[in-house]
Amino acid sequence: MTSLSRELVFLILQFLEEEKFKESVHRLEKESGFFFNLKYFEEKVLAGEWEEAEKYLTGFTKVDDNRYSMKMFFEIRKQKYLEALDRKDKTNAVEILVGDLKIFSTFNEELYKEITQLLTLSNFRENEQLSKYGDTKTARRIMLVELKRLIDANPLFHDKLIFPTLRSSRLRTLINQSLNWQHQLCKNPRPNPDIKTLFMDHTCTPPNGPLAPTPVNLPIASIGKPAAYTSIGAHGPFLPAAATANANALAGWMANASASSSVQAAVVTPSGIPVPQNQVSILKHARTPLTTPGIVDYQNADHEQLMKRLRPAPSFEEVSYPPARHSSGSVDDLPRTVAMTLHQGSSVTSMDFHPSHQSLLLVGSNNGEITLWELGLRDRLVVEPFNIWDISVCSLPFQAAMVKDAPISVSCVTWSLDGDFVGVGFTKHLIHLYAYTGSNELTQRIEVDAHIGGVNDLAFAHPNKQLCIVTCGDDKLIKVWDLTGRKLFNFEGHKAPVYSICPHQRGKIKFVFSTAIDGKIKAWLYDNMGPRVDYDAPGYWCTTLLYSGDGSRLFSCGTSKDGESFLVEWNETEGSIKRTYNGFRKKSAGVVQFDTTQNRFLAAGEEGQVKFWEMDNTNLLTSTDAEGGLQALPLLRFNKEGNLLAVTTADNGFKILANVSGLRSLRTVETPRFEALRSPINSAVIKASGSSAVNVTPANCKVDRSSPVRPSPILNGGVDPTGRNSEILRAVEDGLDRAKPWQLSEIVDPVQCRLVTMPDSTDSSSKVIRLLYTNSGAGILALGSNGVQRLWKWARSEQNPNGKATASVVPQHWQPNSGLLMTNDVSGVNLDEAVPCIALSKNDSYVLSACGGKASLFNMMTFKVMTTFMPPPPASTFLVFHPQDNNIIAMGMEDSTIYIYNVRVDEVKSKLKGHQKQITGFAFSTCLNILVSSGADAQLCVWSIDTWEKRKSVPLQLPAGKAPVGDTRVQFHLDQIRLLVAHETQLAIYDASKMDRIRQWVPQDVLAAPITYAAYSCNSQLIYATFCDGNTGVFDADSLRLRCRIAPSAYFSPAALSGKQSVYPVVVAAHPVEPYQFAVGLTDGSVKVVEPSESEGNWGTSPPIDNGVVNGRTASSSTTSNHTPDQAQR
Repeated sequence: MTSLSRELVFLILQFLEEEKFKESVHRLEKESGFFFNLKYFEEKVLAGEWEEAEKYLTGFTKVDDNRYSMKMFFEIRKQKYLEALDRKDKTNAVEILVGDLKIFSTFNEELYKEITQLLTLSNFRENEQLSKYGDTKTARRIMLVELKRLIDANPLFHDKLIFPTLRSSRLRTLINQSLNWQHQLCKNPRPNPDIKTLFMDHTCTPPNGPLAPTPVNLPIASIGKPAAYTSIGAHGPFLPAAATANANALAGWMANASASSSVQAAVVTPSGIPVPQNQVSILKHARTPLTTPGIVDYQNADHEQLMKRLRPAPSFEEVSYPPARHSSGSVDDLPRTVAMTLHQGSSVTSMDFHPSHQSLLLVGSNNGEITLWELGLRDRLVVEPFNIWDISVCSLPFQAAMVKDAPISVSCVTWSLDGDFVGVGFTKHLIHLYAYTGSNELTQRIEVDAHIGGVNDLAFAHPNKQLCIVTCGDDKLIKVWDLTGRKLFNFEGHKAPVYSICPHQRGKIKFVFSTAIDGKIKAWLYDNMGPRVDYDAPGYWCTTLLYSGDGSRLFSCGTSKDGESFLVEWNETEGSIKRTYNGFRKKSAGVVQFDTTQNRFLAAGEEGQVKFWEMDNTNLLTSTDAEGGLQALPLLRFNKEGNLLAVTTADNGFKILANVSGLRSLRTVETPRFEALRSPINSAVIKASGSSAVNVTPANCKVDRSSPVRPSPILNGGVDPTGRNSEILRAVEDGLDRAKPWQLSEIVDPVQCRLVTMPDSTDSSSKVIRLLYTNSGAGILALGSNGVQRLWKWARSEQNPNGKATASVVPQHWQPNSGLLMTNDVSGVNLDEAVPCIALSKNDSYVLSACGGKASLFNMMTFKVMTTFMPPPPASTFLVFHPQDNNIIAMGMEDSTIYIYNVRVDEVKSKLKGHQKQITGFAFSTCLNILVSSGADAQLCVWSIDTWEKRKSVPLQLPAGKAPVGDTRVQFHLDQIRLLVAHETQLAIYDASKMDRIRQWVPQDVLAAPITYAAYSCNSQLIYATFCDGNTGVFDADSLRLRCRIAPSAYFSPAALSGKQSVYPVVVAAHPVEPYQFAVGLTDGSVKVVEPSESEGNWGTSPPIDNGVVNGRTASSSTTSNHTPDQAQR
């Protein structure tokens, strides 16, 4: 069903509710499956109307859909059973036991037996676990709490619990608007038309005589309407009856943006509702076209979409994993522990974390300097003092301003979304754009004389699918620039200096919010046609707008001229303030700054403290003074993961606060040497003033290790908040660090690492072909060449309190009580030629696998086969679940085709052709909206997830004379842009947005054998690769430089080392949470989990970029960039 048809269902639901068609409302809710009315479900549960409650529930899920659904149905039927026992109605209880609860016996036979034994008790409360069972009403309320928790966690209910915010009687309004349009199109419109039907288009009958009456607008309330419509109830997400509009707030939102036009500029018609061709044409071209080239009509389609709903209706498509919903925030999740205090040297004016390297912090200062810090080493990687790159082409007002003594400060610094560019705005006129090409290098790109006066804010955006820079300034303008410095748009409309900007995107609609120091908030489309909204911010002064991390919620924080601060959440659809947060205690002398994180928390700096709120709770959650020393109104900035928080101090520095995860991430950073991730970018500096641009000399900004502006790292991991007595120690340690040559870490003995072999895993007749960690990190699943899957789980214990996979504890070879094995259908299959393949659902409930025969879907709790499908030929060779829908599977086949298969309806939705040989790998990127496939033909194909059309095909660059054969594996980096490609001849990193190769490594020196498999670590900082000679290599993921070699002697059994048959790892899997843990599957059938020794804690260190020779081998020759198709150097 299309999104418009889906929205029509919501409009009908609202209409039925307003008209009091109660039964019809809930029947449509159930039949459409778009909105789960939790209040109605609660009423049925609390009333004990079990049949109706379960019938309503089945409109949204079935008992075997997932573990959450199964538990929901079980809780309902169990309660029904207990109530029958409590009434002493054993006949009914037996019927429920046999008819309703029997199905659960296949999943937990012991539990079913225990429930059955309740029939033998005179009072089921004699059972110890039910001894606290109270009266029926209390039991139902307790069960309802559990049901709500399960509903909230169930992915099938994602986006089905909130009804879209609609103005009351929205369907009536749309019908009235349609009649209004129809009346405007009448050749002889009457002043008071008599409309008696909606079944036919309205036309006014011609009057007697040649002259028609003057056209008039049809009143919007022409259709009769009851005096009042009640809302669905206080519980529900339906809005109550329309409240009085506030003309000065967002209530009008965008509804009156163009009141002069009575005819809409764009018509959207649902499929199946015919519209006369001439009528559509008239409506589309009703306005006089503008003559200005390149400017579109004010009321274009994007404008209409923006006016009507910036917040799109939630998607009804099933997702594979429950979203991060939190009924209450945990204070422990907030970064409140002071991890370090760093001295900047000048007052910090702006900060921004790198979008993917979570410990890289960009800092702008009052003295005009920008600094790039690696927090894990407390190390400045780049220091760039302010300078004008080319004064000769600057505007005369700027040159005049430079004559004055007032210094230039940094007003804002920001990263582009991909982390490839840095934008800097200054307090006078200029913006600078740098390309980030490595850990200690920023390359000057453009300098723009952007605004008269100060540049107050800067952000990156993607209008028209190109990366651009949006700026605002004291000249009351917002401007959009491309990466050459050419001005694309100039937004005029503010009557005061523009304070901040917030670019955003809703679906295909891209727009910019702006705020000015007179408290005005405006929204702009990229069309030079003026602001689309104009309303007032709380406090009527300086305000900043920010979206939550997922882009679904809009917040603002600002301060009035009187010093009163406001932190609010906006209802975008209604254009009103949804909630105002409490906790600001006194009037401020400046403007309060804030940030959002984890889609859960807000933080603002006030009174020398950082204050935290939950997004869903207006009361202050907690606060911290970070051990003192903060500015009165500190600046603050979270990293993307929300585990680090930078906050400014009064002594020209900043502190880094962290939670447990953040402290761990800081400890895992060993080196500031993050190599360039992209092809070298043209470093020609472009100077732009207005629309002119000239080329000047390239310049690189570097700080050497010996530079006096580069402080030494604290190598012992200690924290010295005061900095006293530590500079000498750091200087000595830094000197020792420079003197010590880098060495490749080589693990050759079992005592140098931690190792555990899975019990009952060795089987020389069945080598391990596929290996997966469960998504919870508590188990390992292996698929052998004989088609049998084996599962090992770690239990909670004193030695392993979190129950996660570890090399320090031997796990259990897990099987259900039935003793079943997860065995694939291999009847009639030649196992020597079959290609085993496996995929695990995101919730660990189901595993899909095949081994030359039909694909089988196994229940991970019972090992039972839920269903089989797609019998050969052709046989499946690679499987993967769609990341957003567990019912959709991409299946690579032996005949080189790709099937997009829907399990629920048992149907092949699409059949893709692009490879020449069997499929060997898949990788989804929801960021780029693509599926990348790899094949035994050494080809990579890129497919659109939306249309399943092929976008591109890229051959691997193989060594000279090497035939294009061999399995190719693909995996996306956490950023969903960089793509790891593993082939027996190479490891390579591609930029999937363009499918350009960034890095390549070829087997050489101590790792000269062909590659068998490779995988990213869970944090995408490392790459684990296995080789045919038994070696395993650990590579730096950014530079593809080898940092550690693990020899076979370190993890092979003595029998494998001394045996006649060659043993080597076929597959490697990385732990989903622990970045330094991996598992390997060997040709002898064994599975081993390997971790660094506790004393080391990691797999070596990355070689310095400038270290030319490592152990007699040239380190720099191991990788190549993609500027040439030639073979990688050896």
